[in-house]
Amino acid sequence: MLGDDADMKPVTAADARKNIAELVNRAAYGGERFVVTRHGKALAAIVPLDDAGLLARVRALLEAKEYEAALREISTEGTVSWSDVRRGLEL
Repeated sequence: MLGDDADMKPVTAADARKNIAELVNRAAYGGERFVVTRHGKALAAIVPLDDAGLLARVRALLEAKEYEAALREISTEGTVSWSDVRRGLEL
């Protein structure tokens, strides 16, 4: 499961390039998680496939909840005309 950055081992982009096969194997078979950095800034992650699948499922669940909330708002508050939206955005 994805956790906070504390359980992800930092690896520079240069080291990741040199050792990509090893990092992928360690993620896939050892369950290790890596955060790829450049100049100390986190850029990407190398994680087990199960972690990526979990993230996709969580995103889908959140999107469904946002969609349901939007539908509830429309049913209780109604909609706004395109003219009002354009006026509000000063278009």
